[in-house]
Amino acid sequence: MSKQVAEVGTLFLHESGDSYTVVVRRDGERLLRGRLDLKETDAGPRPGRFRVTDGDDEVPRRPEQFVEMARRAARIRISEQTSRAGRQTLEAMLRGYQLDAKQVRTCRYCAGKGRYSPLTSETAIKADDEHICPDCAKRELEREANYRGLRSGARDRLEALLLEVGDLERVANLLSGQLDPDLTKFDEISATTDEIDPVPTGELDLEDALRSRLEAFDELLPVQSLAVRNGLLEGRDQLVVSATATGKTLVGELAGMERALKGEGKLLFLVPLVALANQKHEDFERMYGDSLDVSIRVGASRIRDDGNRFDPGADVIVGTYEGIDHALRTGRDLGDIGTVVIDEVHNLGEEERGHRLDGLVSRLKHYCEVNACGTQWVYLSATVGNASDLAAQLDAQLIEFEERPVPIERHVTFADGPEKIDIENKLTTRAFDSKSSKGYRGQTIVFTNSRRRCHEISRRLEYDSAPYHAGLDYGERKRVERNFGDQDIAAVVTTAALAAGVDFPASQVIFDSLAMGIEWLSVQEFEQMLGRAGRPDYHDQGTVYLLVEPDCSYHSSMDGSEDETAFKLLKGEMEPVVTRYDEAAAIEETLANITVAGKGAKRLNDRMVGEIPTKHALGKLIEYDFIDGFEPTPLGRAVTEHFLEPSEAFFILDSIRSSENPDELVAGIELRGER
Repeated sequence: MSKQVAEVGTLFLHESGDSYTVVVRRDGERLLRGRLDLKETDAGPRPGRFRVTDGDDEVPRRPEQFVEMARRAARIRISEQTSRAGRQTLEAMLRGYQLDAKQVRTCRYCAGKGRYSPLTSETAIKADDEHICPDCAKRELEREANYRGLRSGARDRLEALLLEVGDLERVANLLSGQLDPDLTKFDEISATTDEIDPVPTGELDLEDALRSRLEAFDELLPVQSLAVRNGLLEGRDQLVVSATATGKTLVGELAGMERALKGEGKLLFLVPLVALANQKHEDFERMYGDSLDVSIRVGASRIRDDGNRFDPGADVIVGTYEGIDHALRTGRDLGDIGTVVIDEVHNLGEEERGHRLDGLVSRLKHYCEVNACGTQWVYLSATVGNASDLAAQLDAQLIEFEERPVPIERHVTFADGPEKIDIENKLTTRAFDSKSSKGYRGQTIVFTNSRRRCHEISRRLEYDSAPYHAGLDYGERKRVERNFGDQDIAAVVTTAALAAGVDFPASQVIFDSLAMGIEWLSVQEFEQMLGRAGRPDYHDQGTVYLLVEPDCSYHSSMDGSEDETAFKLLKGEMEPVVTRYDEAAAIEETLANITVAGKGAKRLNDRMVGEIPTKHALGKLIEYDFIDGFEPTPLGRAVTEHFLEPSEAFFILDSIRSSENPDELVAGIELRGER
C-alpha cells in the first residue's frame, strides 16, 4: 500500500449511493479503486470505513490510509455529478485535514464504474441530458450498431460523426432513418470545369441538317470541342470519356451524321439496352428524319425477325449490342458503314455481357474490313478506370474530359425496407416542392433492384410517380419519359434501365438498394447512376441519397452486406475496364467468330480486348460438334444465332429428346438462369 500511496497523482471522488467511489490515477493509469463511507463526528465528517477493490473482492483498509493517500495526492477532484450535499460533505471532510478539492466535469458512466474521465468542451459527448466521455459514447453507439447488425465501414463513419458533432442521440438516430442533413451528408463533389478553348459552331463546315441541329448553340461544349480539335471530323477513331450530361452523344452524332449526310456511309449507333435504343431512334427520327432514313435493330428482333422495323439499307441504324451482333451472326448485309458509335463502352468490363460486346466489336470490324467501308469508330463512356489502356486496346485516340457540370451532395442514412419508402416519400416531396434558380422543380430517380419493388415504391409515394423498367411496353415507357420531361410527375422508380443513359433531367437520385438483381453495384455502375443527379440547364446542384439497410443482402450468393458495400462504393476508385473470359464465354465468342469469319476467326480472337484461349475453345467446339473444320455445324449455327452457352444448348437438346413439355422446358431454362 505504501508504494501505491507514494505514487499518487490524482485522487478522484464520486458519490455512489450512500458512499463514495475512490479512484487513484497516475500518468493515465489507475492505481487503485475503492469505496469510502463517511461518519459524523464532533469535529465534522470523517472517514468511517474504507475498502479497496481487489478483483471481485473488497479488502478492508484502515480509514487512516485514505487520509494518508489524500495528503500525498498531487490533486483531488470531486465529480460534477456528485450531489450538492455530497460535495459539501466531502469538502468539509477534506478541510478537516487542510486539503482542498476542485469540482470537475466528468463522465458519469465512467465514474459509476470507478473510472476517472474528466470532460472538456472538446471531448464531452451529449447523451440525453448530460455529457459523457468519447469512449463511453462509442460503447453506447457500438451497442446500438450491434443491435442493428451494422458492419465495419458504417461503424467507422458513425464513430467519426460522433466525435465531430458530439451528440450521441443525433448520431444514433441515423440508424432509424433520420434525415438530419448535417449528419447524412457524406461529402460534396464540387462542380469543375477544365479550361478548354471552345469551338464556335459557326466555324464548322457541316451539312445543313446537322448545322440546323446546332443552331441554338454559339459554341460546342468542352468535350465536343476537344474531340473536334483532335480530328473527329477528319475521321479519327476516338474513345471519349467524360461525365454524364457533358455532351458526349453529340460527339458521335457530329462524326456519324456528317458522313451519312454526305453519302460517305451509314451511321451505326449502338447502345446496351432496348429502352435506350428506342429513345435514341425516336430522337434521330425527329432531328434527321427529313434528310435520312433512320431504322432500329434491337435484341427482340432475334425472336421475331420479320424486318418490319429494321431496314438494313437505312442511312442511320440505332441498335442494341445484341441486335446488331445477331445481324452479323446471321449474315445480314448491313451495307456501307461509315461510322460506328458505341455508347457505354465500359460495358466491356461487365461480367455477364462484356465478352459479347468485345466479340461484337471484333466481328463488326471484320465486316467493315471485308467490305472496305473505311469506317470511323467512336467509343463513348462516362466511367473508365483505365482510359489510356482501353484506348490503346481499341486503337483509338483518347479524348478525356474531367468535368462535373453541377455540384453533387452525397448523403447516407440507415433504414430497413419499410422505413426506406417513408424516407423516399419525404425526399421526393421535399425535392418536388422546391424550384431551382432556373425555374425547374426538383425531380427524383429512385433506383431499386427489382421490377416488383419499382411498383411497390411508386404506389406508396404521395406525389405522382411512375415505375420504369424493361418490363413495360414501349408506349408505357414513352409516356413516363414524356410526363417526367413535362414535370407532371415527381419521380420515376427504376431498375438498371435508366442508369445507362435515358435522358431524365433529375435533380435527385435515391438508391433504395445498392444491388441490381442479385449483384452488388460496381463503382462504375454506381458513379454512372449517381451522375444522373443534377443537370446544368435545369438545376443548381444534384443530391444523392444512399438508403442503407444494415446487415442486409439480397441473395445468399452475395458477399458482404449493404452497409459495407455503401462505403466501398463511396470511397472506391473506378475499376479498370477488363473483359474476362471463362470457358463458356470463350467458346461462345470463338463460335460466333468462326460463323462470321471462318478461318479468320483466330485473327478476330487475337484483336479482342480480353484474352481468349483460342486453342482450348476450338477443341471444345469440335468435342461438342459445334464446328466442322472452320464451319459451324447446324447445331453450332443454332447455338450462336440464339446466344446460347454450351450448357444451355445441351439442356435444351436433352429436354427435346426426352419429349419434355415446352412450358416445362422454358421454366427449366429460366430456373437455370437464376442459379
